[in-house]
Amino acid sequence: MRPIQFDPFGEPVAQGSDEDRPSAASRIALRSGVGLFWAMVVVIVAARAAYFNPEFAEKFGTVASLVGHLKTFVGA
Repeated sequence: MRPIQFDPFGEPVAQGSDEDRPSAASRIALRSGVGLFWAMVVVIVAARAAYFNPEFAEKFGTVASLVGHLKTFVGA
């Protein structure tokens, strides 16, 4: 006998039977999609690390200081 599970609102969740299990093709598609997603994450992060431009990052510091000076000038 399976334990009764509840959703976040306190309602009991209907338990599925063993016939509701996903097929092998569905599991393969899910795993390949998850693998493709994480492979793209790794490639994007590696590309950003490889082509990082420190001068571009320094511009954000100057913009932040300008905003700070503007706030003191306006009095906000």
